Amino acid sequence: MVGTSVSRQHENFLQVIQSYYQLTKPRIIPLLLITTAAGMWMASDGRVDPFLLLVTLVGGTLAAASAQVLNCIYDRDIDYDMERTRHRPIPSGKVQPRDAMLFAISLGLLSFTLLTVFANLLSALLAMSGIVFYMAIYTHLLKRHTPHNIVIGGAAGAIPALVGWAAVTGELSWVAWLLFAIVFLWTPPHFWALALMIRDDYAKVGIPMLPVVAGEESTTRQIWIYTLLVVPASLLLIYPLGALGVVYGAIAVWLGIIFIQKAWQLLQAPTDKQLARSMFKYSILYMMLLCTGMVVDSLPIMQQVTTGLTENLQTLVSAILIGG
Repeated sequence: MVGTSVSRQHENFLQVIQSYYQLTKPRIIPLLLITTAAGMWMASDGRVDPFLLLVTLVGGTLAAASAQVLNCIYDRDIDYDMERTRHRPIPSGKVQPRDAMLFAISLGLLSFTLLTVFANLLSALLAMSGIVFYMAIYTHLLKRHTPHNIVIGGAAGAIPALVGWAAVTGELSWVAWLLFAIVFLWTPPHFWALALMIRDDYAKVGIPMLPVVAGEESTTRQIWIYTLLVVPASLLLIYPLGALGVVYGAIAVWLGIIFIQKAWQLLQAPTDKQLARSMFKYSILYMMLLCTGMVVDSLPIMQQVTTGLTENLQTLVSAILIGG
């Protein structure tokens, strides 16, 4: 799989492995996996099968890695032009595009096989649709042609939540689609905060990210709007869907208040890159802790505690009303 041109630029096999590992953009993948895990825990009412969890997370990792490698191949021209990406394996010449393509195809096929055999066909097809959407819709059609690229393209990053749900149930419910919607609405403030930080890089290579096309003020307004959408959307899992309870609710409200505060601060100072960086970092923490809240609340012991608290509260209210 590794050509001669690559071998000449690596001192040993470990460096070859490292280059292919870098192609998968590993820092992005854990965030996708935590939404997958949250979907699985909720779908199984906190009783997720450990083997199924492992298989689904591995399958999801392989699918996400395949998509990122394909992205590296497609964007190798602009990666070479941007200083922060120039040293990636393909633009630096350490890995040839043909070899990277074989690697991406292998990862995708392995993901599809693993999910089909050990989970179900729906989860496998959803994982593949994530790759296709990310490459065909976001990377090819949108990224270089419209400032709305990340809004529509964000659907690709929301698909792992559906994969997790489908792996457990073999179908998609309203709760699964709401999980999808939460990640979808979260993506613009998350990514546009990053885009504000590296606006000059995008401008240099002609990528029409919102800060480049519309400016910082317009971008921070959009970040504010989407933050105001995602926070209440996260609470719909409690009411009207009733999928989660007070533990998740407390976590979601607390996280949401901080998220809104950070979006408001950025709205007041659109050109402040430090605030943009703070917003970007917090958006990652927000999604990770929100999904952790979903997992914790769906555990059987937490459901028992919530039921007990609810019954006690109802008894107390009844006693007060009768006594009154």
